[in-house]
Amino acid sequence: MTLTVTHLMALLPLILVCATAIAAMLGIAWRRHHAGTAAVTVMGLVLALISLLSIWTMAPIKVPLLVVDGLTLFAGVMILVSSLACTALAYVYLENYPGPREEFYLLLLCAAAGGMVLAASQHLASLFVGLELLSMPLYGMLAYAFPERRSLEAGIKYFILSAAATAFLLFGMALLYAQVGHLDLTGVAASFSERPDAWGLAGIGLLLVGLGFKLSIVPFHLWTPDVYEGAPGPAATFLASASKVAVFVVLLRLVLSAPGFQDDWLRDVLAAMALAGMLVGNLLALVQSNLKRLLGYSSIAHFGYLLVALVVGDGLATETGGVYLLTYLVTTLGAFGVVTLLSSPYSGEDAAALHHYRGLFWRRPYLTAVLTVSLLSLAGIPFTAGFIGKFYIIALGVEAQRWWLVGGIVVGSAIGLYYYLRVMVTLFLVEPGMQRRDAPRDWSVRAGGVVVLGLALLIVLLGIYPAPMIEWVGVVERITAG
Repeated sequence: MTLTVTHLMALLPLILVCATAIAAMLGIAWRRHHAGTAAVTVMGLVLALISLLSIWTMAPIKVPLLVVDGLTLFAGVMILVSSLACTALAYVYLENYPGPREEFYLLLLCAAAGGMVLAASQHLASLFVGLELLSMPLYGMLAYAFPERRSLEAGIKYFILSAAATAFLLFGMALLYAQVGHLDLTGVAASFSERPDAWGLAGIGLLLVGLGFKLSIVPFHLWTPDVYEGAPGPAATFLASASKVAVFVVLLRLVLSAPGFQDDWLRDVLAAMALAGMLVGNLLALVQSNLKRLLGYSSIAHFGYLLVALVVGDGLATETGGVYLLTYLVTTLGAFGVVTLLSSPYSGEDAAALHHYRGLFWRRPYLTAVLTVSLLSLAGIPFTAGFIGKFYIIALGVEAQRWWLVGGIVVGSAIGLYYYLRVMVTLFLVEPGMQRRDAPRDWSVRAGGVVVLGLALLIVLLGIYPAPMIEWVGVVERITAG
């Protein structure tokens, strides 16, 4: 395939992110300047976002190894917005960090580029390259505060387990190639026009294992709470948002394009994993006294809910997955943003223990309001964005008559309501003698504070008036369908 101007226009957002990473690297080599590196990062991400929106009417466009369609654009917007939010939070978080600070933005830009490649993949080779380009910078981001034992531990754990997951992924690709002789998703899908044989199913299953690790799907979830707890706030935020979005989008693309994923046996496996995720994530979150670990288990439960869209695989599955992913992203950025702001003025471990948040309302009422709104949205309470996502998932399960999955969603949501409320009650308690953490007095006028306040407002607006979000996801589905 010959590259044309149209292809270059379609790749412009990715090119801009990579060019920004190079500019940041050269700037660091010339002269270290924290604010300057952060400004270059923000400028590059904003330009990439503008260029992404400008090619919306051109999609779908096929580029060698990649495709720029509705799903690609949808994931690209969410990855770039998440990266911008993480950049703003990282600037506040690293302001008083005694070590080198500028390299964090370089790692973030490389990870964002990897996520964009992954979301646009229509070939198993580009899928692997995108996944590794996303994962490798995360090793450094998670262990960035390496003088702290837990941060270094988080980076090493993610590195070792991610390498194991990559081995499963590559073995699955090898089995698929041996079976069908193709690496492009279109060729794989055409070869699986009928029920695949045992080797084909084994290849698909191993692919599912590799991607399931990245999404913290049960039973590949054990790394999640430990890594979330030890990681620096901005790194945990990126891992919980942009990274998960990119991997889920490529998994959604695989399920929709390859008939092998529609096999009854694989659907039953996905359904069992979905139900296990809902129950295991919520039940283990009940006993947590650390907010970052609690959010980690909550993430496991939410991707259990999202798997329902993959189990159904038709009808409103794409629209449901898009709506739920968008509401999850906004809510997660808000919750982790508050954790990051409370952690930023201090050396040592992040403010993660629940007693750090005791009585926060009496000191920082607006910051407490942001965290409360985020937790209510995670619980799926009406008039928040999370309620719209949860409603779509339940409606999809009812439409497909997957009653035991619907029951799992209801039971999981009821359990989740308890531990979210427990955190919210803690925010309003005052117990003298307990160690507390606080945000700076001027937190609301800093970049990170403006971001979390905007996210809280967006959570409420999407909960009250979700029509623009639903319409946008519908447009994405139509573009993807052709």
